Amino acid sequence: MDLNDLLPYLIGAPVVVVAAAAVVLGRRRRTDVPAPRAGDEPTGTATRTGTAVDERPPGAPTGAPDVATEPAVASDDLLVPDDLLVPDELAPPLLETPEPSTGRLRRLRERLARSGSPLGTRLLGVLSRDHLTEDDWDELEETLLLADVGAGPTDELIEALRTRVRVDGLRDGEQARAVLREQLLALVDPTLDRSLGTEPTTGEDGQRVPAVVLVVGVNGTGKTTTVGKLARVLVADGRSVVLGAADTFRAAAADQLQTWGSRVGVPTVRSDRDGADPAAVAFDAVRTGVSDGVDVVLVDTAGRLQNKAGLMDELGKITRVITRTAPLTEVLLVLDATTGQNGLNQARVFGEVAGVTGIVLTKLDGTAKGGIVVAVQRELGVPVKLVGLGEGPDDLAPFDPEAFVDGLLQS
Repeated sequence: MDLNDLLPYLIGAPVVVVAAAAVVLGRRRRTDVPAPRAGDEPTGTATRTGTAVDERPPGAPTGAPDVATEPAVASDDLLVPDDLLVPDELAPPLLETPEPSTGRLRRLRERLARSGSPLGTRLLGVLSRDHLTEDDWDELEETLLLADVGAGPTDELIEALRTRVRVDGLRDGEQARAVLREQLLALVDPTLDRSLGTEPTTGEDGQRVPAVVLVVGVNGTGKTTTVGKLARVLVADGRSVVLGAADTFRAAAADQLQTWGSRVGVPTVRSDRDGADPAAVAFDAVRTGVSDGVDVVLVDTAGRLQNKAGLMDELGKITRVITRTAPLTEVLLVLDATTGQNGLNQARVFGEVAGVTGIVLTKLDGTAKGGIVVAVQRELGVPVKLVGLGEGPDDLAPFDPEAFVDGLLQS
């Protein structure tokens, strides 16, 4: 073979050498990922973030097995592709565990004690005096009226105290405390049934239907927050719940309620637009509760002034629509404990329109107005069933008359 015959081979040789080198380098690059040790477990998750695998650093051991001949194992050093990452806003929320409802009212006694309990402290201060004059009795009456006990209950309490002082006398502060506790407890009336109507019932067709609790009240009393807190009370007591966002007029009311529910795994039935028919939303919520077989449906309503006839008529419509599917087992009126006699006017009208069965008193940690418990029960003839003790998510408690009176008299 002469030179002319060898020339093509000589020209093509560099190309073959370069190609071979590329293959070798490629194999070396693939072996840069350390082989997994025996017993290693995958530890990466779909939400993990990290950095890309770097090239093998200088001086790293060579001769790692070819990844093509051994199965790959997931490693913390390997990235999950960006398209598989789950955004934080789409990840399921962590569910909260509500505080058990029993024993919550103990915190009210602690707050009353820390604040000096103006009502109880003033009453005990007067009764503990050596000799009670007419001026002292007038002071007692004024203290009770300022605490929103109401004129009728105040007269009853003063008369009962006069009788006890005249017959038994008050020899010391402890006896005065015992007498005052007895009389205040009689006014609060521990014999009233304060249980919540949250037991499922049976419909006309014999089908099991959930208990339906309707929550009403004027603007600004904290109805939506109360519904959210009540959902937590029910979940803590082992009940399954559906929320109905029938406040379709206040901006973000449904969002607020849905946030409360999502924290404890409770679904919310709501409209897809503001200004929708609240009765339709309430109806859908009850239907959902029936189909899902839940224990309780809580329906939040828009705040309305008691002197607005159109809004009160709408509340009556909500009540009629709900009862086509399931009976109302509870109608709770939310009152701000600091509103005094104005709150009583609200209670009177709502009682006539909506058939109120129980009272929720918010802001009861404003201790000087504790007498509203007595006044509102006398006005409506229905008991205070729940009280708001503060701003925390579990600061709604079943009302306990003895714990409340003891809280007033803490010093």
